Amino acid sequence: MSTFSAIIAGTGSSVPEARLTNADLSKMVDTNDEWIVQRTGIRERRIAGAGESTATLATAAARKALQAAGLEPTDLDLIICGTISGEMVFPSTACFVAAALGLHSTPAFDVAAACSGFLYTLATGAAFIKSGMYRNVLVLGAETLSRITDYTDRGSCILFGDGAGAVVLRRDSDPRRGLLYSSLHADGNGWEMLCCKPGSRHPINDALLSERNQYMKIKGREVYKFAVQRFEELIEDALRKCELKADNVKLIVPHQVNQRIIDSAMHKLGLGMDKAFVNIDKYGNTSAASIPMALDEAVRGGRAGPGDVVIMVAFGAGLTWANAVVRL
Repeated sequence: MSTFSAIIAGTGSSVPEARLTNADLSKMVDTNDEWIVQRTGIRERRIAGAGESTATLATAAARKALQAAGLEPTDLDLIICGTISGEMVFPSTACFVAAALGLHSTPAFDVAAACSGFLYTLATGAAFIKSGMYRNVLVLGAETLSRITDYTDRGSCILFGDGAGAVVLRRDSDPRRGLLYSSLHADGNGWEMLCCKPGSRHPINDALLSERNQYMKIKGREVYKFAVQRFEELIEDALRKCELKADNVKLIVPHQVNQRIIDSAMHKLGLGMDKAFVNIDKYGNTSAASIPMALDEAVRGGRAGPGDVVIMVAFGAGLTWANAVVRL
């Protein structure tokens, strides 16, 4: 049995400069700032411009995480990127990041688990480290959802933004640190709640384009119910499996899906909102990027530091859901 642990040695994040505010959206679709804030908590989101892409954002976040970890790109043994809005259908976004970092033989691949993507990649990277196979693994969550957002659909276009977050995992011998627990789940029967159809089942053709099915589709009410339920279950599971009380947890970093969902779940769990790190007002829903972006902001802002226990929870298309408990 392995005695290795996978600790978070550094975090980083990157977002585009351009902001799309609620006021901007009100000029594009029938909506307004009050309506959006009341229902989602979102005030603005970042949108990738010309020359920016999932890989450029991921690379910028990776460089910051490497700097925080005190490592060079050549120290990396593996790169994994969680994304559903990759650089291309293929090659993987992780390969583009590796090339941008000046690497020529480092293994790299993507994981497509939508909004749960970062926690899936975190668990995968940690497994490689705990097996003894690798020492340093770069784990990314990166998205440019604006590229697959339908800006004529007011029910969905208000939600999504672009960004990237990164974590460097490093092998360590201290079992009290790093990824203490994680669980991953999926139910493909619920795929229609959240999807983007182009692919082998729905080839790109005139019929697909005429129905605007090249863009993401979301059933908001169903997703809301699913997310609240999973949020509670995932936190309760994390506390139980790690034998933790709420007082032992410094911070809960949820997928930034909706302020009302986070508020509702925290209230039902009897937890104060000061326990949750929320930045959805600034970035919207950035899918796989949301948790690593929030974690990096929390760490750099002093909300969580060495020795602190952090619980992360996510839920998204697939349907997928996941949690992770780490001691920084």
